Amino acid sequence: MNRIKQKLNENKKLLSIYFTAGYPNIDDTVSIIQNLEQSGVDMIEIGLPFSDPLADGPTIQASSTAALKNGMTTEKLFKQLEDIRQSVSIPLIIMGYFNPVLQYGVEAFCKKCQEIGIDGLILPDLPADVYDEDYKAIFEKYGLINVFLITPQTSEERIRYIDSISNGFIYMVSSASTTGAQSGFGETQITYFERISKMNLNNPQIVGFGISNNETFTQATTYAKGAIIGSAFIKHLTNHGVETIASFVNFINYNKS
Repeated sequence: MNRIKQKLNENKKLLSIYFTAGYPNIDDTVSIIQNLEQSGVDMIEIGLPFSDPLADGPTIQASSTAALKNGMTTEKLFKQLEDIRQSVSIPLIIMGYFNPVLQYGVEAFCKKCQEIGIDGLILPDLPADVYDEDYKAIFEKYGLINVFLITPQTSEERIRYIDSISNGFIYMVSSASTTGAQSGFGETQITYFERISKMNLNNPQIVGFGISNNETFTQATTYAKGAIIGSAFIKHLTNHGVETIASFVNFINYNKS
């Protein structure tokens, strides 16, 4: 069974952490992944930096720009991860934009992901219907779960369509804005969380955008299977370095929430 599906079957709320590969330093990727697993994180999203990251807020955009300047490429990332399964067992997801995947070759990219032990992809700019018609069979051939995003503006019809072609979890974007940390969720967002929860979708939801502390993690996971932290973690890396990852995860304190 795919590691993502195994993790989703666990009787607990899940914490997923996003970071940008090649940031703060080009060779930090493996160390960050290993430290995150040792700190008790459930899943990791490895950001493949892109020159025009439209869905990302300023923190992730800056880390992406820095990673590209450091020399991070698709080939470099695959090289860094080729032995990752010798030391890491939790689900690993590559998150990025479709253009680099297309440039690499979709089937070649998926094949390489399978070889090194990647469990899934999140490609926000790959439309669900295009995926369903042109690429779903390739992803499934190589055992990869493709994760789709929904927002408060996504129609019920679209959400149910995404649910029907998904086989992992749905990335529930907390708001229509770009990524970034916030102190708490407002009434509008809570209403949205409740609405999606009541739809009784086949795939569990994991909330992303705006999760930065125990309060926002707890709010999000009241209505969803888990939550994703990105910008707040990258800020922590920027300010405190890779050696202090455990203190960040302990700060979220999610298992005791």
